[in-house]
Amino acid sequence: MRTDRGWRRFYGAGWLLSAAAGAAAFAQWHAYVREVEQRAEEAERTRDEVARRRTVEERLRIARELHDSLTHSISVITVQAGVAAHLARKNGEEPSPALLAIQEASSEAVRELRSTLEVLRRDDDLPGNGLERLPALVERASSSGLPTTLTVRGAERPLPPDVDQAAYRVVQEALTNATRHAVDATATVEITYHPTSLTVRVDDDGIGSRQPPVPGYGLIGMRERVTALGGRLRAEPGPARGFSVVAELPVASP
Repeated sequence: MRTDRGWRRFYGAGWLLSAAAGAAAFAQWHAYVREVEQRAEEAERTRDEVARRRTVEERLRIARELHDSLTHSISVITVQAGVAAHLARKNGEEPSPALLAIQEASSEAVRELRSTLEVLRRDDDLPGNGLERLPALVERASSSGLPTTLTVRGAERPLPPDVDQAAYRVVQEALTNATRHAVDATATVEITYHPTSLTVRVDDDGIGSRQPPVPGYGLIGMRERVTALGGRLRAEPGPARGFSVVAELPVASP
C-alpha cells in the first residue's frame, strides 16, 4: 500500500513538473513569436521609411532639375516679350496679338512651373490648378488663335483635388494640341457634372486634325491621369472633321 501510494505521489509530482515545464515552454514560445512579430513590424516600418525618404529625395531632385533647366529660360521669354510690347507702345504702335499671347502664355508657364515645384517640394500632393481656372485657360486659347467656348452642365460642386486637377489638365492638353495641329479651327469645352462622375469633352473642327492620334507624351499623360483615377479617356477624329477628347472621371456622390 505504501509502495502504491508512493508511486502515485511520484506520478502526481511528475505530472505537475511536466505541466509546469509545458507552461514555461509555451510562455517562452509565445514570447519568441511576439519578438519575431515585433522585428517584422520594425523591418516593415524601416522599409516604408526608406522608401518614403527615397521618394522625397527623388522629388527634390526633379524639382531642382526643373528649376535649373526651365525657370530661367521661360523667365527670359517673359521678360523679352514684355520689353517688346513696351517698345511697341512707346513707338505709338499696338503690340501684335501674337506677341501678347506669348507674353501671357510665358507668364502662365512660369506660374504653373512654380506651382509644380511647390508640389514636388511638399510631402502632400495638393494640385496647383483646377477647373476654377478654366475661364482663364479658354481665354488664353482664344487669344492664341483658337476661338474657344466653355459650357458647364449639371449642378457644379466641389471635386476631389486629384479629379479637379486631372480634368483641368485634360482640357489644357486638348486645347494645346488643337492650337498646334488644327487649321482654321474653333474649339468647344464642355464640363458635365453627373451624380457620380464628371465628363470632360473638348472638340475642335480644324481641318488639320483628321489624322489618327499620335501617342505622344501629351496624350499618354492624359490617359495616365484619367486611368489612375479609375476613369476612361477617348481621343479620336470627329465624324466629318476635327478632333474630340472625352474623359470620364468617377466622382463620389455628394
